[in-house]
Amino acid sequence: MSFVGLHIHSDYSLLDGASQLPPLVDQAIALGMPAIALTDHGVMYGAIELIKVCKAKGIKPIIGNEMYIINGDIESTPKRVKKYHQVTLAKNDQGYKNLVKLTTVSHLKGVKGSGIFSRPCIDKGLLEQYHEGLIITSACLGGEIPQAILQNKPDVARQVARWYKDLLGEDYYIEIQDHGSPEDRVVNVELVKIARELDIQIVATNDSHFISCQDVEAHDALLCIQTGKLLTEEKRLRYSGTEYLKSAEEMAQLFRDHLPQDVVDEAIATTVTVADKVEDYSILGEPASPITPFPRAIPMRLTCPRWPAMALLNASSSITTMS
Repeated sequence: MSFVGLHIHSDYSLLDGASQLPPLVDQAIALGMPAIALTDHGVMYGAIELIKVCKAKGIKPIIGNEMYIINGDIESTPKRVKKYHQVTLAKNDQGYKNLVKLTTVSHLKGVKGSGIFSRPCIDKGLLEQYHEGLIITSACLGGEIPQAILQNKPDVARQVARWYKDLLGEDYYIEIQDHGSPEDRVVNVELVKIARELDIQIVATNDSHFISCQDVEAHDALLCIQTGKLLTEEKRLRYSGTEYLKSAEEMAQLFRDHLPQDVVDEAIATTVTVADKVEDYSILGEPASPITPFPRAIPMRLTCPRWPAMALLNASSSITTMS
């Protein structure tokens, strides 16, 4: 069985990811992954490094962004608004350009919240405009569909899933995760029902924030820096410790207490299907200096008034006299 990590955070997810790209890619290769995605929180800082590292090591890069999406217009909606996670991957060069556009607009016009809770957001109108070449998943528990399920709004969850399916067709996926929480078990069962009802494929992901289980403490320290807390404090943001890059075999061991094994195997295999959809990016090009036209020459008398020159001569005369 093969598996491709499609929900991966690096240290470019500032103070929320402990994975550096070269060792992350090395680990993906060691686990037998044919490709690896990068979906940092709201940014694409690592996109070019990912391409270069992956090409050097012979593994396919998948450029992505775990974006934040809101209902309503990003410019007219108040700063305090419900934000939902959304994993967005670039399927090809056009998808990369649209992902860059969405990311740029989110930072220039869509920042919601304040302090450590501020997030660059997009809205569904922008997604309709720039969805070409994108692959999108329902994301983690912070996604709009999982949130509707947790709020006991199954009809809303289906309405949202149907909207994405109508927009993206076979490039929209229902995402299941299992980090050991009771919420995962409630949400995953309903997600599978929705996927079957609406004929949407399921992908299994592990929300990776560090490379191996040995990096839990290092990542925990990053969270403390981000939130201004001490490691010794009880009431603070904590992760489960399972948010590392897992192998296909480890992924197959998840979900077994609440989902049928054939569903899990299918969701794992679908990650490879998604990776196969992604085309090689041709976005680097050749290094080139900007072509800047030189302005027409300006007469010296306009740039060098007479008085500075006279002052310089007078100063020179004074120095000669003193000598």
